[in-house]
Amino acid sequence: MRLFFDSSVLIPVFYADHPRHALSTQLFLSSAKNEAFCALRTLGEVYAVLTGLPLRPRISGPDGIDIVRQIRDRVTVVSLTEAEYVAAIEVASAFVVGGAIYDALIARCAIKAKADVLLTWNLRDFTRFGDEVARLVKTPEEIQGGAQIPGN
Repeated sequence: MRLFFDSSVLIPVFYADHPRHALSTQLFLSSAKNEAFCALRTLGEVYAVLTGLPLRPRISGPDGIDIVRQIRDRVTVVSLTEAEYVAAIEVASAFVVGGAIYDALIARCAIKAKADVLLTWNLRDFTRFGDEVARLVKTPEEIQGGAQIPGN
């Protein structure tokens, strides 16, 4: 099963006190690199969120880049070409404004990766992009509750 990880699933993997840590971590650790993906943009988002959390001690810049490396070691990072990026914005511009465009670009990366599932804890952020994306969107809980966990 080809899993595409949104930052809302990756962030809890590296934040042990997060209420969704266990479910997110189980899927992340059980995924084979050739079956696990995330968008290039997601690496920056994970870094920004985790190093910006008001934790004591703080997650430092070097710790943040170590997290990015751990993600890269476990998943295949997908990016869009310039043409794909602009085309995705053009399509989404008919119904998306503001920061939601970033979710549209992530969704386009999931489609490019031929993902079976776009894993997110923020279903509404992605289901608004039409049937092609909505059919992919699931939470880790949905995957673990009914489907086989990849690698098992």
